[in-house]
Amino acid sequence: MEELKILQKTYDMIKYGNQSLLQFPRAERYALAAEIKQSMYRILRLIIQANKQRSKRALQIEIDTELEVLRTFIRLAADKQTAYLPLRKYEIWSKQLNEIGKMLGGWMKATK
Repeated sequence: MEELKILQKTYDMIKYGNQSLLQFPRAERYALAAEIKQSMYRILRLIIQANKQRSKRALQIEIDTELEVLRTFIRLAADKQTAYLPLRKYEIWSKQLNEIGKMLGGWMKATK
């Protein structure tokens, strides 16, 4: 089932993200890092809800929107001026998000 795969990928992304957030400066742990964590957990929560409901379309759109918000937060953390996130970790995290996005796109097509 596609839902279970996307749930596992999201779970793995959250584990990786939490490890990456540990190296943020203390001041940013309570600002940008907290926003990133909240966004990751919201995506996980929405995937679980969408998997349980009959009409999945509205929740899938919410997941897609939240994925874009998370991508923007991570891009902001890896920006040269802030550089809270090393380029290598940014690449890995971005690939994970892209993979989740592709899986979500397939799930959305399947439920149309």
